[in-house]
Amino acid sequence: MLAKEKALIAKDAIISKKGRDVQLLDVAEITEIAEYFLIAVAGNRSQSQAIADEVMDKLEEQGETPLRKEGYENGGWILMDYGDVIIHIFMPEERDYFNLPRLWQDAKFTKFDTDGKELPQEEVEEMQTTTED
Repeated sequence: MLAKEKALIAKDAIISKKGRDVQLLDVAEITEIAEYFLIAVAGNRSQSQAIADEVMDKLEEQGETPLRKEGYENGGWILMDYGDVIIHIFMPEERDYFNLPRLWQDAKFTKFDTDGKELPQEEVEEMQTTTED
């Protein structure tokens, strides 16, 4: 399965569990760690765990299992490593503190609305500028 397909399946799983501020960062040109980072925010620990469970279920249906999973018990920052796709599910405080989009600002960003539709690139660039201030 291609990395982008994997990331989009995970994105749909996140959206189905009401994850918000969903962003896909294409990091293939700037790191060897992965091709994509998928970032989302959950409202509470239970929701972050439910999102992680849904992502794992949907990807497992496609024969994909994480190489590792961290932070599930705490739920503040759940990281699921699928090799070419790394999924980060944050609580708001952790998301603001670690601010991965700022750390990886050279990545190509795709942001999704609450229905999972891709936002126009101009809107994404405007959000990035606001985040950097």
